[in-house]
Amino acid sequence: MPRAGLSPAAVVDAALAIVDEQGPEALTLSAVATRTGVATPSLYKHVRNIEELRTLIARRVMEEMTELVGAAVMGRSGPEAVTALMRVWRRYAVDHPARYAAMPPAPLQHPALEESGRRLMEVVLAVLRGCGLEGEAVLHSARCLRAAVHGFAALEVAGGFGLPEDLDTTYRLMEKTIIDGLLPTH
Repeated sequence: MPRAGLSPAAVVDAALAIVDEQGPEALTLSAVATRTGVATPSLYKHVRNIEELRTLIARRVMEEMTELVGAAVMGRSGPEAVTALMRVWRRYAVDHPARYAAMPPAPLQHPALEESGRRLMEVVLAVLRGCGLEGEAVLHSARCLRAAVHGFAALEVAGGFGLPEDLDTTYRLMEKTIIDGLLPTH
């Protein structure tokens, strides 16, 4: 019988704490068992293996991002919504770099992540449609936006901006460049 209070969600919580504190390489079932106060075999009542746990972590990350992005863009439209989306995406990636790295680059290609990935993508696509984009332009713009935000955040986390100029100023310039380049006249 599973330990009282231990559930798949609690196992994911413990795993995320390990990832946040020690990085993804520290994630093992043994480490999660120690953190939750159970023997490693007891975890198999909640997750099949480490791969399933990694999938559950990725799903949780996408759900968190969907919630944050959705809240950030709620009540906004046009360039204001795109700016809000870009800022909250960057903030999540910078504040939780190891957790963010747990999100696979192509979640729609993973059957267990497709639904969460699609929900996050739909928020992004809705923002872009709200800017007047249609058809293929919406998808191409979403790709450009994601690549820009992800690339900037990845460089920021890795210390890739070693010059003294303010990163927020650079990021605002990138926001303007993305908005001016992707959106119809605004």
